[in-house]
Amino acid sequence: MSRRPGTPRLLRQLNDRAALELLLSSGPLTRTQLGQETGLSKVTASQLLARLEERQLVHVVGSQAGGRGPNAALYAVVPSSAYALALDIRASEVTGALADITGQVTGEFTLDPTDTGDPVDQVSGAVQRLLRTCEVPLDHLSACTIGTPGVVDPRTGAVRFSFDLHSWLEDAFHTLRNDLGPTVRIENDVNLAALAEHAEGAGEDASDFALIWLGGGGGVGMAVVIDDRIHWGTTGGAGEIGYLPVPGAPLPGDVGLPGGYQSLRCTGDKPTIAHGFQALVGAQEIITLGESHGFTGTAVGDILTAAAEAHDAGDGFLDELADRIARGVAAVCVVLDPGLVVLGGEVAESGGDDLARRVARATDRIGPNAPRVSVGRVQSPVLRGALLSALQHAREDVFESTVE
Repeated sequence: MSRRPGTPRLLRQLNDRAALELLLSSGPLTRTQLGQETGLSKVTASQLLARLEERQLVHVVGSQAGGRGPNAALYAVVPSSAYALALDIRASEVTGALADITGQVTGEFTLDPTDTGDPVDQVSGAVQRLLRTCEVPLDHLSACTIGTPGVVDPRTGAVRFSFDLHSWLEDAFHTLRNDLGPTVRIENDVNLAALAEHAEGAGEDASDFALIWLGGGGGVGMAVVIDDRIHWGTTGGAGEIGYLPVPGAPLPGDVGLPGGYQSLRCTGDKPTIAHGFQALVGAQEIITLGESHGFTGTAVGDILTAAAEAHDAGDGFLDELADRIARGVAAVCVVLDPGLVVLGGEVAESGGDDLARRVARATDRIGPNAPRVSVGRVQSPVLRGALLSALQHAREDVFESTVE
């Protein structure tokens, strides 16, 4: 099979993309620097920059002193050429962030969707206000990524097993698509947190790792990174570790049937899985465990903080919690052997490095291939992961715009 040679048009597109990627990653460059980094001749680099400047994708941002001749112009990507929007949607809080194509955050918002009125209207209104405040025209918004609890089918975008959100999440997704266009994508929140940790956090130097999410609101989940990529599974259900059968927890019965919770029990007004791994490390279970050791509170963070401040008196509770977490970690490592497990969510944030060390010791006792265990380092990892995802799509949109 013979190969067709690259056409001038294709080569121009590849060169334009390479230049834009380099300017985004390395900052302002002169024509000579751009040519040296890409291997292009001075003439080709000049033609490329003129082409991108005409399309308002790059502009001159300053100059750099050189040798005997005049100062060389410094070129950079035009920040307003495209924008990316990220949303972290939860039952009790919605956060949003807007960034230009360079990754600079230009605006943010936080709201409680349960305050007043329809949560769908509140979310949609907050997004519209953010765009107006930042003076971003709708046609410059190239991508929007929404992070949400639940299983997101990678083929259809449908969300399952998001019991406390599903009544209004689907309407919010459709409304935002109507408002913003087909740039809207929805992703599992824990997968996005893993994306953030892989890009700039605890998993930055690991090609393979698992992130186990222990949320203060009761959510337990996992994301798996293999060969630097998120592993979703066929239906998006990879990482639903809350359902994992582990020693000491009841086995699942009727799984995922809202309204018929044979395998769920209600704590307050929120369903809690009463089987599998989550029956050991869900928020309510941790609160109950804390009470059995004399530490009381309505939030897992408060209990973990109190146990840590109690020093030796808190060891019993912290060790028992670490043993519970280790059962899930060991089960994952027997199958995947990721080498690194990152703990995320409110439980991990409150327990800190001390909890990670206890989990590592407990896993070593019960598993043949114990991993390194660390706590996530990224602030607001779901929102940050959503923004990184949206930026990636926005940049692809800009790169595609170089096609003649």
